[in-house]
Amino acid sequence: MVNESPESKEDKDQTAQTGKDVQINGNGHDEKHDTQDDHNGKPVQIVLSESDHDFRLNEKALEDILTQNDVKDKKVVVVSVAGAYRKGKSFLLDFFLRYLKRNDKANDDWLGKDDEALTGFPWRGGSQRETTGILLWNKPFLCQMPDGEEVVVLLMDTQGAFDKQSTIKDCAVIFALSTMISSVQIYNISQNIQEDHLQHLQIFTEYGRVALENSQCKPFQVLQFLVRDWSYPYEYPYGKKGGSDLLAERLEISPEQHEELRQLRQHIHSCYEQINCFLMPHPGFVVSTNPKFNGHLSDIQQEFRDSVKLLVESILAPENLIIKKISGCKLTCKDLLHYFKVNKSF
Repeated sequence: MVNESPESKEDKDQTAQTGKDVQINGNGHDEKHDTQDDHNGKPVQIVLSESDHDFRLNEKALEDILTQNDVKDKKVVVVSVAGAYRKGKSFLLDFFLRYLKRNDKANDDWLGKDDEALTGFPWRGGSQRETTGILLWNKPFLCQMPDGEEVVVLLMDTQGAFDKQSTIKDCAVIFALSTMISSVQIYNISQNIQEDHLQHLQIFTEYGRVALENSQCKPFQVLQFLVRDWSYPYEYPYGKKGGSDLLAERLEISPEQHEELRQLRQHIHSCYEQINCFLMPHPGFVVSTNPKFNGHLSDIQQEFRDSVKLLVESILAPENLIIKKISGCKLTCKDLLHYFKVNKSF
């Protein structure tokens, strides 16, 4: 369940609700925000994880983001990343953030300089979870569609699933809520698309679909499988084409399959308007094993840099932006705020 922030707790939780405790330095060391960071935006917790395994909607922070005068009446695109903990979701999302920050420069080389640290959503190396609840970048980005319409792009980070502190219900709530809110849900998985990934996806999407039982359309828009550290490019090459072929093989429905396997795949197909897949190479062992790694491109394998550039542009380039819809109707930021409030509990 996601609960509204009680008025009596507002002062007590003000620091957490405004996101001031969220670190944004790339290496995870304790550092205070500087004015430049705050000016450029920062991650803010809009759904907070409670000690009793409930989730609380931070309505004030959400209103501050979605009711800004220059965005509230514009249509909105919401890109979310979800999946197991410690699999590089926040690290990846900061490349999306970098693209959006530099999109107005008409510069194809938006990845930046080799010695430039990767900042934005908090991430760090190690085995312990970093993100809790749901985070939203508090500075919406205005982007122009090919037809000239200006839309708002929001980036959402989510608590990793399957850590020792989370129940299966916790994982389902976070995944379901982020799927319901997003127009593109990136399902971040490691090394391969396995049967357990599909089983978890079925559980999570069913949780959200129940909340949308009155919908006459497929309840969710775009599911983007993102397979990290793909090790078999000789079978399926990195990128969109290899991912598409792998996905077709993994989601294939045939008469020879056990009924349970067929129903699982039919369920997934019935939930999403569009399902894609992208295969990513390993970023290099400096990224995964050096505790001092801070996101410098020089420490990241060129193959990964090339792939992440293609991935980000395949989702955020103007011609690829997907506006959030509910029952076929496109939402504005103001509509999205209402939708959040309506679906704050299941």
